Amino acid sequence: MAEVLLFHHANGLTAGVREFAERLRRAGHTVHVPDLYEGEVFDSLEQGVGHAQKIGFDTILDRGRAAAQVLPAQLVYVGISLGVLPAQMLAQTRAGATGALLLEGCVPATEFGGTWPRGVPVQIHGMDADPFFAGEGDLDAARALVDSTSDAELFLYPGNRHLFTDSSLPSYDESAATLLDTRVLGFLDTLG
Repeated sequence: MAEVLLFHHANGLTAGVREFAERLRRAGHTVHVPDLYEGEVFDSLEQGVGHAQKIGFDTILDRGRAAAQVLPAQLVYVGISLGVLPAQMLAQTRAGATGALLLEGCVPATEFGGTWPRGVPVQIHGMDADPFFAGEGDLDAARALVDSTSDAELFLYPGNRHLFTDSSLPSYDESAATLLDTRVLGFLDTLG
């Protein structure tokens, strides 16, 4: 089974993120879920993004790096939206990554040193009309990553919701999230 380091989205470590981690655990995976916000949870995406901007994205990356340092190098890095930043950074820069799951976000590989590392499979998941994922460049970055890396897959879901994977938020889409869970668990099973 895989060992996973899961980073939450901009709203914080919500009940929905905890439930997602628990589903992965029930499937037999070891899952670590650090709190990048040190206990802060926000009701809206706007409030959460405001908090991330206030503490700084470098702080979020540093907290993600610190969470990884106490764990084995052989990890699957998983990020949801804002959590993609530390997940992708670690998958690209920390030796030993066994895989990455970038949920509802993706940044150009050049942000973290150039190309995607060989032998590190990655899946990217997002909604095709999500104003953040599709409208702010993440989808373009995901397509570029898939075009440049044989170990990359992109899964698009019909819809315009952001944070559709979080069952504790109004943006949750049960059908899309269930399909995502199936794909994520299949991916993890190939790595464990």
